[in-house]
Amino acid sequence: MSTTSSHILVTAPASKSMSHRALIGAALAPGESRLTGVLESVDTTHTMGCLTACGAGFARLSEGEYLVQGMHHGPTSQEGGGEGVADLDVAESGTTCRLLAGVVTSGRGRFYIHGAPRMHERPLGEPARALASQGVVFHWEGKPGYPPVTIATSGLPGGAIDVRLEESSQYLSGILLAAPLAKSAMTITISGDKAVSWPYVSLTLQTMRDFGVPVVVEVLKGGRFTAVEQESVTRAEPGKLRFLVEPGTYQPRSLCVEGDWSNASYFLAAGAVGSHPVTVRGLSRDSLQGDRAILDILAAMGARMAWTSGSHGREGGDEVTVLAPAGGLRGVDVDMGACPDLVPTVAVTACFAKSPTTIRNVAHLRIKECDRLATLATEIAKTGCLAAMTEDTLTITPAPLTKGQRILFESRGDHRMVMGPALFALGGVDAQFDNPGCVSKSFPDFWERFGAVLAGAAKA
Repeated sequence: MSTTSSHILVTAPASKSMSHRALIGAALAPGESRLTGVLESVDTTHTMGCLTACGAGFARLSEGEYLVQGMHHGPTSQEGGGEGVADLDVAESGTTCRLLAGVVTSGRGRFYIHGAPRMHERPLGEPARALASQGVVFHWEGKPGYPPVTIATSGLPGGAIDVRLEESSQYLSGILLAAPLAKSAMTITISGDKAVSWPYVSLTLQTMRDFGVPVVVEVLKGGRFTAVEQESVTRAEPGKLRFLVEPGTYQPRSLCVEGDWSNASYFLAAGAVGSHPVTVRGLSRDSLQGDRAILDILAAMGARMAWTSGSHGREGGDEVTVLAPAGGLRGVDVDMGACPDLVPTVAVTACFAKSPTTIRNVAHLRIKECDRLATLATEIAKTGCLAAMTEDTLTITPAPLTKGQRILFESRGDHRMVMGPALFALGGVDAQFDNPGCVSKSFPDFWERFGAVLAGAAKA
């Protein structure tokens, strides 16, 4: 497919997931690292604040560019001594909370993790269970298993532990990031009934490798564990996957954060549902980000797309163009357990299709910034489309959108419950939001970039 000079061009924002991990990797590396392309958002600002409280230092050089002074002895609750209590305010950032709940256990001292009221309703019990054998103690201030919590640690002795990923892969990611600082090698096995959001673990492993602390990944084959290439593992089966981490030292380096497939999904979907092709620049075609699956889902719905290759720098990287199919989108039946952040994008896109869409294996959406399953069902119903949910599925039955209809969408303070439903504007709906500014959590200039898409579509 060729594109024309009239297509809408958008540059992808920096990856939120990779920005969090790059900031942590640089903070754990003794010495000075230089990061570029870092997403500047409310969530990443809180990650830097928490890492500063643990002994790291951050100097902003320009937009998205930071010099990071790493910790010399791992996280401490007071530089040099490990006494006192480090105050870690994670606000509404689940990524900050869950990653750092693991990371700080590699250090010494007491770390108080707390945040906004909704954060205190999101579970954090699994790291406490997994790390109990390491001598780490979680002192719950209120409801057991939920923040606020004070974590007391004198470092990780090493050895074998298991982690359950039924609620979030971030529990494992936090412990993996801590593991190289343990006193002896660690063997980390996945247990439980299922594992969600596996691709995010791949991003953690990539970051660790980038900062000089590679992990051996082993899968169960023929009754014995065998080392495999990280990239060959596309899903996690409890009991059949483990990680071997030797003691090591994070190495300072210069690193450019790649573009964000999660936040690019809104613009890619805009090309699929609108009357104008949309080109997104700055995405890595071979990225390990799980939300790259948006292209596969849109293709299954009938959207057309084409790549233009380039360098992998965020400003001049690869470009992908998405165009609506001539005969309209069709519904799909899709398992989105590995890419939950795409569900609002896909659910709204499904409202533009000719047949129903069912999204499966997404029960973990109920413990996000809001209950995203219930919220999507409620808000989509305002458009006249039908939305039916079970404990872990959402089925969308499309109906014609009423052009000019003014709908006030309630975000529940959730950034993705604004950015996803914003796509309804491409169907002629006058989409209004009770809290449009909450996009600053992950994508502060969303409205500026999305406004360009709407303006381009209006000229079509």
